[in-house]
Amino acid sequence: MAASVASHIPLALSLLHTVATQYPGLTKSQPTTNVNTAPPSAPSAPAPAPTFSLTLPGSGSGTNGNTTGSNSGTSQPLPASGTGAAGPLATPPASSSSSTLCDQCHLKPKYADGIKSHLYCSKSCASTAKTTLSGHQTPSHGHQHGSVSALTNCDFCHSRPKFSGHPFCSKACAKNASSSSHAGGNPKGTCQAPGCSKPTHVNKDGTCGDYCSLSHKTLGETLCIMCVQSVKQTNSHFCSKACADNAEMKGPMILEVPAGHVTFKNVSDQFKSSWRHPGTKCPTVKRVYKIVSTSASLAGYNSYKSAVEAKGKFVSSGRSAGNENRRWHGTRRECHLGDKGQTQFCGSQTCSLCCIVRTSFDLTLFGKKTGWGRFGRGIYTTSTSSKSNDYSHNECRSSLKAILLNKVIVGKGCKLTQDSVSLTAPPQGYDSVLAEKGGSLNYDELVVYTNDAIRPSFLVMYEA
Repeated sequence: MAASVASHIPLALSLLHTVATQYPGLTKSQPTTNVNTAPPSAPSAPAPAPTFSLTLPGSGSGTNGNTTGSNSGTSQPLPASGTGAAGPLATPPASSSSSTLCDQCHLKPKYADGIKSHLYCSKSCASTAKTTLSGHQTPSHGHQHGSVSALTNCDFCHSRPKFSGHPFCSKACAKNASSSSHAGGNPKGTCQAPGCSKPTHVNKDGTCGDYCSLSHKTLGETLCIMCVQSVKQTNSHFCSKACADNAEMKGPMILEVPAGHVTFKNVSDQFKSSWRHPGTKCPTVKRVYKIVSTSASLAGYNSYKSAVEAKGKFVSSGRSAGNENRRWHGTRRECHLGDKGQTQFCGSQTCSLCCIVRTSFDLTLFGKKTGWGRFGRGIYTTSTSSKSNDYSHNECRSSLKAILLNKVIVGKGCKLTQDSVSLTAPPQGYDSVLAEKGGSLNYDELVVYTNDAIRPSFLVMYEA
C-alpha cells in the first residue's frame, strides 16, 4: 500500500505544478499574474495529455476578443496526467484575485477610494481604456463597463458608433447633420413627414433634405395645419370641412406652420421680396403662424367682401373677390407670443399684438399711439415689409420681432400722393385709399376705414 501511494506522488506534484502555472489566482504566491496572457489551450506538461474543463467564476474571456459579464465563468482546457485528479481540483476557491485586478492592465489591484472600488488601478489605465473604446476597438477584457454612449449609433447615419463624447461618428456626419438643419428645428437628419423617423435623403453634394423621399416631401409640404396628418385641400389650409370647423370652433388661436410647408415658403417669400429699405439686410423668417379667427369674426369680414364684390365686379376682371390683397402691419408686443412654444395670448389690454390677433383691428383705438394719421382716421397697412418693421416693437426681451400679414378688402382704391389728415372714410365712390410712393411718402400705404375690411391672417416671427 505504501509503495502504491508513493508511486502517485510524482503524478500529483506534476498536476499541482500545472495548475499553479495556468491559474495563479488559485495560489497565494503569484497574485499579480495576468490570466489572459497565456493562450487558453497551452499545455504545461511536456507531453500531450487528456484534458478536462474547469470553470472559474468572475474571470474574463481572454485575448480572443469574446466577452462575458463580470460574474460569468469561462471554460478552459486543463492538461492532466491522470483521471483521478479531476475530482478534487474541479472546485476552485470561492473568490478569484483576477476580479480585483485593473480592467485595463490586469496586473495591479483596482483603486479603492474608501467608498467604492473603481474599474482601473490608475488614471493612466482609465485614459487608455477610454481611448480604446473611442477607437471602436473591442475591449480585450470581459467587463463591459465604461462609456456606453461611445458604443451607441451615430445620431445622423444611425449605422456607425458615435465618436467618444460626440453625437456623431465622424466629421462627415457632423457636417451633413448641420447642413440638414432648418428654421423649424426638426431633429437633424430625420424625415419631417408625420410618423416617419427614417433618415433624410442625402444629396449628391453631401447635404441633406428635409424628407426621406419625394412622396414624403410632397406630403410634408401640403399638410393640413390643423390635424397635421392629411393633405390640405386646394386653396385651403385644412384637409376637410371638419378640420376647418374644428379650428374656427377653437379660435381665436394661432397654429404654427411647419418650416417645409408651402404656406411657410409663400409667406416668407413675400416678406423677403417686399423688404425694400436700401442699405438694410432682410432678416430671416424663423416662424410662421396661421391666425385662426372665430366664425363670427370671419362672417363679418366675408359679408363686407361680398358687398364690395357685388359693387365692383372684381372677379370678372381676373382679380380676387372684393379685390382682396395681403398687406403688412407692425405693432407693439408686450409678451412672448410667437416665440418658440409660445402660442397663448397674454392678458394685457395694452399688448397691441395679442389684442389684434385675438379680436382683429379696432378703429376706436385710432390715434392712441401715434396721435394722428397721414390719411385720416383709418387702419394702415403696406405692401413693404421693411416699412412695417419700423413699427414693430418689443417691450419684452426676445431675439425675434413680430409682424402681421393681413388680408384686406381693397375694393376700388383712391390713389393719393399728398397728406389728407381729415379723412374719416374713403373719398366718395371708393372703398380705400392707396397712398403711393412719391410726394409725402417714401413707401406705399393702404388705408381702410371700417373694421370689417381687414383681418389678421399670419403672424410672422423674424430675427430682430
